[in-house]
Amino acid sequence: MQARRGLRTAMIVSAMLVLVSTVIAQTGKTKRVRFPRGRTTEVLRGAVVRGTNDRYILGARRGQTMIVHISSREKNAVFTILGPDAIALQGTEKGLDATDWTGELPLSGDYSNWVSPTRGNATYMLEVTIR
Repeated sequence: MQARRGLRTAMIVSAMLVLVSTVIAQTGKTKRVRFPRGRTTEVLRGAVVRGTNDRYILGARRGQTMIVHISSREKNAVFTILGPDAIALQGTEKGLDATDWTGELPLSGDYSNWVSPTRGNATYMLEVTIR
């Protein structure tokens, strides 16, 4: 009886942790970035609410160079870039609070640029270049 109660409590706690982590990682908005013909840079403006992330998806080819810069009035907007394999590009991993990144892309496919605030809400300008 005691073991059964402990198992039930553990299951309830596990379910609550999954629910909480899902709520914490909520997505704000998702937008596919399309560069106008002849252009290699797109400037995106937005506002992200504490506890959420905005996601910008853009297609790119292996060997291209991506340059990303984010600015915000309160210096509280950062980004993480996930490759087509869902692995963060080196230097943009969550917790590093990236605001500038330049690098050669290792894979062809869709890259996701996740914007999040480091504190409070953040109004930002995200500049993305692919060459």
